[in-house]
Amino acid sequence: MDAPYFTCRLKRRPFPPLCRLGLLALLLTGSISAGSERPNVLLICIDDLRPELKCFGAGYIHSPNIDGLAREGRAFTRHYVQAPTCGASRYTLLTGRYGPRDNGALFRQGNNETIRTSNMPAWFRRNGYTTVSVGKVSHHPGGRGGKDWNDDSKPEMPGAWTRHLCPSGPWQHPRGLMHGQANGEIRGNAKEMDVVQAFDGDDSTYPDGPTIEGALTQLEKLSGEKNPFFLAVGFLRPHLPFGAPARYVKLYDDISLPAIPHAAKPSGKTTWHGSGEFMKYNRWKRDPRSDHDFADTVRKHYAGCVSYADALVGRLIAGLEKQGKADQTIILLWGDHGWHLGEHAIWGKHSLFEESLRSPLIVVDPRMKTGRGKASPAIVETVDIFPTLCDLAGLQPPEGLAGASLRPYLDDPAAPARMAISYRGGAETIRTNRFRLIRHSRNGKASHMELYDHEVDPGETKNIAEALPDRVRELGEKLDSKLN
Repeated sequence: MDAPYFTCRLKRRPFPPLCRLGLLALLLTGSISAGSERPNVLLICIDDLRPELKCFGAGYIHSPNIDGLAREGRAFTRHYVQAPTCGASRYTLLTGRYGPRDNGALFRQGNNETIRTSNMPAWFRRNGYTTVSVGKVSHHPGGRGGKDWNDDSKPEMPGAWTRHLCPSGPWQHPRGLMHGQANGEIRGNAKEMDVVQAFDGDDSTYPDGPTIEGALTQLEKLSGEKNPFFLAVGFLRPHLPFGAPARYVKLYDDISLPAIPHAAKPSGKTTWHGSGEFMKYNRWKRDPRSDHDFADTVRKHYAGCVSYADALVGRLIAGLEKQGKADQTIILLWGDHGWHLGEHAIWGKHSLFEESLRSPLIVVDPRMKTGRGKASPAIVETVDIFPTLCDLAGLQPPEGLAGASLRPYLDDPAAPARMAISYRGGAETIRTNRFRLIRHSRNGKASHMELYDHEVDPGETKNIAEALPDRVRELGEKLDSKLN
């Protein structure tokens, strides 16, 4: 079904609980035999997705399917990624560990013995699951390197996936799919590719079209197999460039957008940057930092990309229902990081401000008994996802994971908040219930501090580090403790 208003409703029929003896054996051995009663896992990864959704408090985004998932499970309104860039963020998702800070993280670490044998898909595969990836789940769609990201001799995660697929369609190869526009247009020189686009075609006219079709094919195949499945599906939109089928963009033609909050460039030393990833595309010599009408055009195209991704999520959940697996499947939807749409005069990610680091996280477990649909305001991290899925699937997690299961928040959304850390080259940050500390480093030593008090300054516009040195020192120690 291919329409902008496509929605689905999950049927809640709890799958059978694990037997006590089976669970005890699992805890002792850390592995299970194929065919044991296990829930399936559906992991949905969406690229560059801000928490600007109705289920996260935004008023104008059309996202009925993601909002529907939030009503059926638990949305985490203060989930923070470890890194504001795709590769490093996905490293923490798939390994459950803090790690390198750049897009090559998995390629460099994938052959590390600990990472290779105990990353998330490898661990589920070792414990009797068929593990399948479709689209952009690790940094490269399809999980391979080489000139066109399709070299089988250069895997990102050796042996982790039973099948690691990238249906490229007319985009020819994963690199083309990653930065493609309508009808197979591949990015060469970014200056020659439009930063926004709306093509009057169906879902298949953009790169995520082959991904959803491939995911539905795999879902049908997996549903007929004996083993439980771990299916990860990665959608590219709303990643740059902002292109989507025109009918999704038209949803916003007559919308009056709210003003961009704290739109001024911050003063002093911060992790502000010049939005280079955005600015390198063809912008018709227009700049959203100074051109209000163009800023709204960009925001509406971003919103259209979100609605396109939402419709694909709806088709995926409908496929799960069609196969009769919704009552046996844990669903987790995750955004790999946030994205600035003009806040702090940034159009992109890569900062350590709230807009880059906060992203959607929704967990749906058919066994939830209370509080279904109630959001949790607790601070949680991407590294918590691996231990959470192990916990919900009844698997003993591998040793050395940095996070902790989110089950307490599934039982009680008001459980006490934690702390989250994030990092980029030359800086790291810790977010507590009230404060954000950002520490800049040079030659391995702290060189500058930023401190923001979210009780009075949720936009992170006034650096109070010099006024509160004891707080800076306390949070710096907590940051070191978590990093170590």
